[in-house]
Amino acid sequence: MEDFRVHIITWNVGSAAPPDDITALLGLNVGDGNTDMYVIGLQEVNSMINKRLKDVLFTDQWSEVCMERLSPFGYVLVTSQRMQGLLLLVFAKYFHLPFLRGVQTETTRTGLGGYWGNKGGVSARMSVFGHTICFLNCHLPAHMENSEQRMEDFESILQQQQFEGQAATGVLDHDVVFWFGDLNFRIDDLEMQVVKAAIDNNKYTTLWENDQLNMAKDSETVLEGFQEGPLKFPPTYKFDVGTDTYDTSGKKRKPAWTDRILWRLRATAPAGAALSGGNRGSISGLTSGPKVTQHYYRSHMEYTVSDHKPVSSIFTLQFPYRVDVPLVTLIVEDEWNSVADATAIFKHVPSYARSSWDWIGLYKVGFKHHKDYVGYVWAKQEEADFHRQEHQVTFTEEELPKGSGDFILGYYSNNMSTIVGVTEPFQIQLPTSGPGISSSDSSDFSSEDDSTVVMKMRSRSPSPGKGKHRRHRTGSRSGSRPGSRPGSRPGSRPGSRPGSRPGSRPGSRPGSRPGSRPGSRPGSLEQAKLKELNTGDDPSSGSKTESESAGRPAGGSSPPPSAPAEKDKPAEDSGV
Repeated sequence: MEDFRVHIITWNVGSAAPPDDITALLGLNVGDGNTDMYVIGLQEVNSMINKRLKDVLFTDQWSEVCMERLSPFGYVLVTSQRMQGLLLLVFAKYFHLPFLRGVQTETTRTGLGGYWGNKGGVSARMSVFGHTICFLNCHLPAHMENSEQRMEDFESILQQQQFEGQAATGVLDHDVVFWFGDLNFRIDDLEMQVVKAAIDNNKYTTLWENDQLNMAKDSETVLEGFQEGPLKFPPTYKFDVGTDTYDTSGKKRKPAWTDRILWRLRATAPAGAALSGGNRGSISGLTSGPKVTQHYYRSHMEYTVSDHKPVSSIFTLQFPYRVDVPLVTLIVEDEWNSVADATAIFKHVPSYARSSWDWIGLYKVGFKHHKDYVGYVWAKQEEADFHRQEHQVTFTEEELPKGSGDFILGYYSNNMSTIVGVTEPFQIQLPTSGPGISSSDSSDFSSEDDSTVVMKMRSRSPSPGKGKHRRHRTGSRSGSRPGSRPGSRPGSRPGSRPGSRPGSRPGSRPGSRPGSRPGSRPGSLEQAKLKELNTGDDPSSGSKTESESAGRPAGGSSPPPSAPAEKDKPAEDSGV
């Protein structure tokens, strides 16, 4: 049995901008580095942005700040889903990416009878080392009297969210379901002064017994199997913005635990195993399936930008690895000290369905998402070599960074829309040409990049098969945690275009040599979408990109089918 640690956060942010520091909310100040996956569900994210851009690109501040804070610790955006104010982000350690498969997202609108997305649910499902997991972020109807409507909307969301081509077609068909969000359940039958007195005296038992969601578990069939840890923190709604004071406005809303995190296992736990005490928290599940342990369930009173307080919980999923071999194995030398070293070998399992649009990206350690590459090459496989087990690719000088640092290679599957193979970090330290270094290279580093503080984290066992991804090393950097920040920032500044360098022409026809003219692919939906974004009617086309302001041309070549026009803005529904 292996442990997989998941950190879940839910927060109704009330259309506010992110606070200056979310380190404590993410638990990064603890520094144990043991979290494998972050799942962040937000409600009431400011949705007053151009709809066309919102549907295609990440432009919201919350996505950006989460990526900025998590990427230095080796977390990569796996997938995201946005529906007006509802936002769901899933991050994982980069070396887990090959074992997160079948990623899909869904949305369900319940506002105005299903026509408006201010209320509803967004979800992301995937197979994690062979076990199916679904994360569902909901914003249900408000107000005390709408408890039944909340249950009806939740049931409607469960019925409407169906996933294609998977063994688990509905939300509840997954091995593990995490349900969280602003569920808006209130505290019944108690007057305001009674509720506030109980809060002041830390006596939450009476309030919990009158919580609408807690009471509904006894009568609502749809809640069967859902579990929740004890509410040992004050109600998280409603506060005067900027304070820890409950509502003093004319409405004087009664405090309530509107913000919740629950979980459910497909196999119902035997009697007596639902909630058990002890330092390990609550444990559930049959011995034959995944087990879920909740380590803590808490609110974060220090955040005051909204009238809600964020709520977080850490879980350990314990299960045997059913999938422990990557679909594609990449082999690379420990160091690239010259352009001649810039080669890699890849081989894939017989069952892998490769595409002529597959590519291998070169990433700076600390990259944010699969499009945040420094350079890339097509994963070419000549017909004459079809039966060969190993295939070699070569990076041209123009594809390589002009500075030194730690990098990894990732194999991107066009059919699966995800990275299916990665290497461990290796060093690139190429001889520089002094003042002649081109300033147009989107991967060059400023002095600010080199001054970043090295972050050290406790090492832990890597993912299964991870040690097979590369050749034996000489022992350099031994003991460092894969994915930890090596003292420099990710390889390119946000806003820089990856296709701006000679020889790095994203959009060129797979199988053609790097630097050839981009080839059109008839009927390619991705090409059409990206071409549309590059036309003059793009609302953002009139503004300078960050790369332009930094003195680097943004470049005019079109990106590959699954690559971005701008590296820090992945497609919203890409399901990385």
